[in-house]
Amino acid sequence: MPLAPLTLLRPAATLRLGILTFQERQALGADLPVPAHAWEFPSHNAAAILADFHLLTQGRNSQPLPAHVQATQPDNIFLEAGSRLEHCSLHASDGPIYIAAGALVMDGARLRGPLSIGARTVVKMNAALYGGTSIGPDCIVGGEVKNSILMEGSNKAHEGYLGDSVVGAWCNIGAGTSTSNIRNTGNDVPVWDMDAKAYASAGLKLGLVMGDCCRTAIHTAFNTGTVVGTCAHVFGHPTLTPKHIPSFAWGTDGRYALDKLLLHITNWMSFKGQTPSPELLTRIQHLYQSS
Repeated sequence: MPLAPLTLLRPAATLRLGILTFQERQALGADLPVPAHAWEFPSHNAAAILADFHLLTQGRNSQPLPAHVQATQPDNIFLEAGSRLEHCSLHASDGPIYIAAGALVMDGARLRGPLSIGARTVVKMNAALYGGTSIGPDCIVGGEVKNSILMEGSNKAHEGYLGDSVVGAWCNIGAGTSTSNIRNTGNDVPVWDMDAKAYASAGLKLGLVMGDCCRTAIHTAFNTGTVVGTCAHVFGHPTLTPKHIPSFAWGTDGRYALDKLLLHITNWMSFKGQTPSPELLTRIQHLYQSS
């Protein structure tokens, strides 16, 4: 399936690259080529943020920056109505920053463009968000994040490093979880191609590629270029994770029981006042039974 594991439970048009999803961008009369592989999303994201920023801000006025916010190149920052910024720092000299309606950026957070923060997302205190990062709607983000994408509803709420990575929807990254995004040898990163069922080269940098509805235990250490399928519960790895963790993994050697999986997804979505759609539940059951 093209762009697996990101498309195991959803059409490619619903994926986010830059500020917008592909279908949101098309609805505005614009287009953006889709990368051929899921692991290419981080390397395309900064340019996509820049293109989307120009598309979204034409003919619109940003909400004024609060006086207590430290801002560099404020004319490159766009705040939608209803976004809230506490005592934080926004640095937009290297690229634009777009903050959507209902988002909250807490005290001490440091944001560098090109960067986008989705609707109703919370950026926690002292978070460090570097350029090339897109955080989707209804997320919680903290710690250090660089050149990465979080799809809708996902949490990376605590300390730990997420670099050159793409994380699907409704995932939860446990406290202290970190990714390795470059090999100690400096060689290219091998990445598991789920479509070809073989390793490919991802270039010099790649952290984590994770499908929808996954969770990690606290202090999980992801190997460079790790690919995680969908609906996996990652725990029990005493050192670095394997390079490929299959869909529906339960710990190091088990398989998620379907009834527990559906209950846990429902529980996680309920924390944000949402419920899984019948279509999502059907897709999960179909993939579970066929894999």
